[in-house]
Amino acid sequence: MKLMARLLALGSLLALLPGCSSTTFLYNRLDFLIPWYLRDYVDLERSQKQLLDVELQPFLEWHRREELPLYLRILDQMDAALEGEVTTQQVADIAAEFQQAWLRIELRALEWMLVLGEELSDEQMADFLDNLREQQEEYEEEYLTRTDEEYVEEAYENLRDAVQDYMGRLDWGQRAILETAAESLQRSDSIWLEERGLWQQRLELTLQREEGWQQAMRDSLARRDETTSEAYLQVFKHNSTIIFEALARVLNTRSDSQERKLRGKLDSFRDDLETLIAQGQG
Repeated sequence: MKLMARLLALGSLLALLPGCSSTTFLYNRLDFLIPWYLRDYVDLERSQKQLLDVELQPFLEWHRREELPLYLRILDQMDAALEGEVTTQQVADIAAEFQQAWLRIELRALEWMLVLGEELSDEQMADFLDNLREQQEEYEEEYLTRTDEEYVEEAYENLRDAVQDYMGRLDWGQRAILETAAESLQRSDSIWLEERGLWQQRLELTLQREEGWQQAMRDSLARRDETTSEAYLQVFKHNSTIIFEALARVLNTRSDSQERKLRGKLDSFRDDLETLIAQGQG
């Protein structure tokens, strides 16, 4: 269910996509897009799709009404941080806001997913779990076969591309900051996949759907910090700190043209969010 819940983060992610004319259109089509994404994991029957459509509406209304205004507050934080020397703590605080938004979506989305889970046949549930196992194998083949050098190179490229999406082309000094950060990261793919495998085992037991399984799912989500290994948390904390520090340094070296591009992105996000909020109030 956690993997299915991640698809529901589409709501927040679309609201934070690079500003473009299609952002509001895509967001307004989430009731169509979410079932379309779910078909990668389970084929729904017509009656199940109709049930999903009914269950999605309160969730989407909640997200537009309560979450989108909070995203505007995060943009305010970003604007305030950019007015002076950006600190690592400011970057970390903004990242924490996004994390909290993610957690709220997971908690809220779980309820309609439980309703849908009650309606899946044993065959559909078996297919869903088979797809999760297959995806785990694909992840292991893709990530664990990399050398340490390949891991660092991909980490650097991901960082560089993400920053350039917002600031435009980086100069050599800014790239060097990100290269150093990538080299300082602790390798996380194996420990992440181990955690995911353990989560999948627990999920498969819960989705036998014995009496009380719905509350077991809620409890599992609420206690996720208790079931995450200390080793994984340490790697996550280390890597997050490295990345936050690098982002702050790059932001503090931005040129005038990079400043204009970054501010333009944030302004586009704000316009999209305000449009979506207004549509919901109409």
